[in-house]
Amino acid sequence: MSALSDLPEPDRVEGAPHPRETVRLVGQEAAEAAFLEAYNSDRLHHGWLLTGPRGVGKATLAWRIARFLLATPPADDGGLFGAPPPPSSLDIAPEHPVAHRLAALSEPGLCLIRRGPNDKGDAISNDIRVDQVRKLKSFFGLSASDGGRRVVIVDAADELNTSAANALLKELEEPPARCTMLLISHQPSRLLPTIRSRCRELRLGTMTADQIAQAMAAAGAETTDPQALAALSGGSVGEAIRLTNLGGLELYAELIGLMATLPRLDRPRALKLADSTVGKAARPRFDLLLALFDLFLARLARTGVAGPPAPQAAPGEAELMARLCPDAHAARLWAERAAELGARARHARAVNLDPSSLILDMVLRIDQTAAQLAARQAHV
Repeated sequence: MSALSDLPEPDRVEGAPHPRETVRLVGQEAAEAAFLEAYNSDRLHHGWLLTGPRGVGKATLAWRIARFLLATPPADDGGLFGAPPPPSSLDIAPEHPVAHRLAALSEPGLCLIRRGPNDKGDAISNDIRVDQVRKLKSFFGLSASDGGRRVVIVDAADELNTSAANALLKELEEPPARCTMLLISHQPSRLLPTIRSRCRELRLGTMTADQIAQAMAAAGAETTDPQALAALSGGSVGEAIRLTNLGGLELYAELIGLMATLPRLDRPRALKLADSTVGKAARPRFDLLLALFDLFLARLARTGVAGPPAPQAAPGEAELMARLCPDAHAARLWAERAAELGARARHARAVNLDPSSLILDMVLRIDQTAAQLAARQAHV
């Protein structure tokens, strides 16, 4: 059995600081302003649902809000000198005691609910279990005794199993005074409608290439091509960091180079790519390559309707996609192929099919589609 300290934190992007360690939030000024407006107008809701694509800063905002609430004293009338001006930022000095305690996960005013160890204790569970949510009973009991503000972060609410979701709903229905619950959700439509209805939503948007570059620099991860990263990551800095750590830009360029040989597929090159995904150590590369196949086919299908992608995510991508998908008919065919290959990939992973065989099969089916379209174009 592994020690709990040996297990990875389930809410941390590998290779990046944890959101509680990220002081600066880039590109989400509107969401911050909406929360501050509610705070300053004394309309602070007890439940907040932080939504948006994965990796755009929802958890970072939740920790910023937690620091702000726990470090900001209650407003008063200011006595003879008048009330102080309302806060205009969520910024809290890094040397503040609350900031130190939150970074060390030792702040008594915070309860963090996230996935814990599995039954064996040797890995992280696939979902948030009810025992994690039941911690709130004792946590709220402490808040009743000292009268201080309390903050709960659920990261992510999408991962609550049925029992845990129902237990959390009960707490949302009867929240204690001076408690703020921050629920992070990548797919809020999957949550219980009753949970959504008891929270105010803060929607975070995707990020521009410049914002991704700024956020990555703040996280200690540099990039030489933020435009390509923004295109491949969908405006998510978390995904951009993952792509950078795994060599995603280089792998996508390799995939584009292989696809450029269609419809006369370079089979030795295809075999080399497939063989590079074999073995336990290559599992992250295999997972990334499957995601890049999905992305390539989606961008390809859109080309027949909206034109080649701009900016390019790899050299030669726009020219290749214009050739392979020149019109709406080709777009429909590529969209059908994308759905088919996505389903095959999910099935293959479920039954642990050999990664090399799956990748090669996908490439061959893409080659067949390219040949079919080339034959059609020749007769037009």
